Amino acid sequence: MKHSVIAVLAHVDSGKTTLSEAILYKTGTIRKLGRVDHKDAFLDNDPIERDRGITIFSKQAVFSWEDTSFTLLDTPGHVDFSGETERTLSVIDAAVLVVSAVDGVQSHTRTLWRLLKRYSVPTIVFINKTDMPGADKEFALRSCQAKLSQGCVDMTRPREELLEALSVTSEQLMEEYLETGEMTDEAIKKAVADREVIPCYCGSALKLTGIEKLLDGLSGLVTLPKDSGSFGAKVFKISDDGSGARLTHMRITGGTLSVRDTVTYTDKEGNELCEKISRIRIYNGEKYTNTETAVSGQVCAVIGLSACSVGQALGEADDGFAPMLEPVLTYAVIPPKGVDDHVMLHTLKALEDEDPSLNAGYDEQTRQLFVSLMGEVQLEVLKRRISERFGIDAQFGEGRIAYRETIKAPVKGAGHFEPLRHYAEVHLRLEPLPRGSGLVFDSECSTDQLARNWQRLILTHLKERIHKGVLTRSPITDMKITLTAGRAHLKHTEGGDFRQATYRAVRQGLRYAESVLLEPYYTFRLEIPSSDVGRALTDIDNFGGVCDPPETVGDEAVIQGRAPVAALRFYHTEVAAYTKGLGRLFTNADGYDICKNPDEVTERIGYDPDSDTVNTADSVFCSHGAGHSVPWDEANDYMHIKDEPEKSLDEQAYETQTKAQSFVRRAAADEELMQIFERTYGKIDRKNEQKMRTPKEPPRSDNKKPRPLPKGPLYILVDGYNIIYSWERLKKLCDKSLDLARSELINIMANYRGFMQCELIVVFDAYRVKGDHREVEQHSGISVVYTKEAETADTYIERTAHKLSKEHRVRVATSDRLEQVIILGSGAMRVSAHEFELEVEAAEKAVREIIDDLR
Repeated sequence: MKHSVIAVLAHVDSGKTTLSEAILYKTGTIRKLGRVDHKDAFLDNDPIERDRGITIFSKQAVFSWEDTSFTLLDTPGHVDFSGETERTLSVIDAAVLVVSAVDGVQSHTRTLWRLLKRYSVPTIVFINKTDMPGADKEFALRSCQAKLSQGCVDMTRPREELLEALSVTSEQLMEEYLETGEMTDEAIKKAVADREVIPCYCGSALKLTGIEKLLDGLSGLVTLPKDSGSFGAKVFKISDDGSGARLTHMRITGGTLSVRDTVTYTDKEGNELCEKISRIRIYNGEKYTNTETAVSGQVCAVIGLSACSVGQALGEADDGFAPMLEPVLTYAVIPPKGVDDHVMLHTLKALEDEDPSLNAGYDEQTRQLFVSLMGEVQLEVLKRRISERFGIDAQFGEGRIAYRETIKAPVKGAGHFEPLRHYAEVHLRLEPLPRGSGLVFDSECSTDQLARNWQRLILTHLKERIHKGVLTRSPITDMKITLTAGRAHLKHTEGGDFRQATYRAVRQGLRYAESVLLEPYYTFRLEIPSSDVGRALTDIDNFGGVCDPPETVGDEAVIQGRAPVAALRFYHTEVAAYTKGLGRLFTNADGYDICKNPDEVTERIGYDPDSDTVNTADSVFCSHGAGHSVPWDEANDYMHIKDEPEKSLDEQAYETQTKAQSFVRRAAADEELMQIFERTYGKIDRKNEQKMRTPKEPPRSDNKKPRPLPKGPLYILVDGYNIIYSWERLKKLCDKSLDLARSELINIMANYRGFMQCELIVVFDAYRVKGDHREVEQHSGISVVYTKEAETADTYIERTAHKLSKEHRVRVATSDRLEQVIILGSGAMRVSAHEFELEVEAAEKAVREIIDDLR
């Protein structure tokens, strides 16, 4: 039997848990329908959930339909527990997104949609509550098409209408429909897997209508991943079974896992652990069965792993995404008398293992415990959990806005740690990233300079800590931190030395950088009487928010927009007051953006980075047999690794212009190159060819010569399909024709090779070649490689980079994270698809400027 994992998601009160009950009842898993309002739902079995009437913890149930065994994960619908929902998305094959036929797409529905898009989860929409007064199936469907995706299609339409609706969602489906008048099930399944088609079904979970069609859709339209045969698993939840046993909930992504198997993994501290599985449980609601073996596609809870963390990949499983949703409030934790801070922190850390977004910690400056939360409801639930589970009646201070910090421009940071008989030096580059990117860590340090095991340790130290900014001591985010250089001592270096050097390098970089303060934002939906629209719009403007034009229906107006959490946090009480209880405010976390009043916030917090000895930027050097501290702004003069001076802007411009002129001259002398040149840059007046052959010395502001490049030919390896799907201009061509996109990339690379005067190889996965041989073509001086049928571009590039880097300079253009790590280990340099695009565009711009002068 096949195994599939699905999750049910929805805005609160859309009937999500009721739908889960209906599915389990229809498939014979349960014999009696439970209801949330009756406090007897099969999956809402926690006392806190039944008291509040909402789902708080993700639960699983198992049911079968046709030839597939499904694991259903019921997720929280309340915005305060969105993190629990997000954690399940990395382990599911498809999601059922529940939309109310009365309300249509709501604010939290859109947040869930963004999460599903981020995790590339195929989605089926179930329009629920069609039996309710005011329900409008067509309105709900239009709402899905307008606010979620134009690919939303009512799958209950007559066959001919359905085919026409499906054909406009996908180019492949359109071609098949025009050629044959039909569509294969496989083509439709592929469109669903690619999220081009969003199947929609309608019904009433409470009345058990439309459930069979939904189940047929899940069974027939969801593509299941292939089993690699090697063990792999993703951890999505940690829990306690009530008797003290630590349960690690995971989805088996490949191979099998059996009792007494040994699993090797790395804990949060970077220690490699090897532990034996003692028990495997398959949960169904609050009950479970023990099993000897869990197979690929199953969700199980295991006992025996003492330090696994949520989001961790085991075995051959791929690493997941960093969480998109972050808490927006920070609360001080006040232990009761008789409970010291260490006991309280241990309690909070136990809960943080289960919910990593808590970010529990101890502020050594203020000597206060703290946790991060999404809102007041989560705070009340946390209080009750601490009381019931640990017997501690903790109190909490008033919630404060959880600020974040980032940087405005790239900067370098270095840290040195060398007390007597210790040694480590780390050099980093810190670069800003777009909002919502979180922290990204990379290495471009050569293994000739620093062994790979030390590099991995440095990256672990970068990931393990919440690094604090220098404006308000808030956590940093939206930044890429790259290890550029490092040094160890053969005799005196220990693991803890690199921890100290790494922390100091990050901190020094932040001290040199221009920091930017970020604050959390909400998207909001404000429903008020039409007479109060003027007051509401004035408030939103004063908040520094933005909104769409009000939508007025009768005597009620709806305003949707975005504003800082600090402004909207207590605004619901004002809304109730000026609308005389008729207004309602709905909010959802929407990431971080630039703070509206940074100077005021910074002054109010009053943080002084110089007096923060815990987060010091100073380095420690050894002199006369003893270590001594050197201030961060003087430490670079003492560093053992010296940074090469960066080229000035004039030198960079001179080098680019020189390359462009050289390319133009060579194009004039080579007929084949001239044809490619004119296809890219337009027709050249042949009378001006002589000008192209005449080198012109650009004006120089001084007699300095640009720094010479290292000797030896440069090789550039390009991951073809990775670049095509990363560059917007090629991605648009790919939507029309993959052949067209490939040809355009080859032409662009031919011109770029001429500009760089290097050896350039473009590698494509097995597309044209069948069998065991590889095909290599020459196009205008570049090599185009089509790998063997069973060989990926990644594999070819890794092997070639390793071979070439022994004697040549090698750069690899790709955004494949795993490939990047392997490339760095081979001694090659890597450039992301985005950075490579910027380099190519700069080259094209330089050439065009020269051509324009010739015209």
